[in-house]
Amino acid sequence: MRAVTNLGIVAILGAIVSASPMVMAALYAFRPDDRTLALMRPLSLAAVFAALSNTFLGIVNSLVYVSSRPAPVPLNVVAAGLAETFVVPFLAFGCLSVAWLLVTIGMRKQP
Repeated sequence: MRAVTNLGIVAILGAIVSASPMVMAALYAFRPDDRTLALMRPLSLAAVFAALSNTFLGIVNSLVYVSSRPAPVPLNVVAAGLAETFVVPFLAFGCLSVAWLLVTIGMRKQP
């Protein structure tokens, strides 16, 4: 849980972008509409790209931190940095899974 509370501004924005397909899918599940369904693909791509960019940003930040410290850097410091790195992709792909399950529910409602 500490990894979530340590998220920076970019990671929080990435998490919000990653949650947007889930919100759109919930709207589609309750009121199926072709327009709403058409927005799912670009929102899903935005969530994937946000997750990837946050992952790379976290890895870069971890490497910069490790490179600025005198050798050897303790393994727990590296592990903590990488753990924080993978929080946003975990949230993004979890939200995408729920979103596409909601789309499936909405598609069953369509004639």
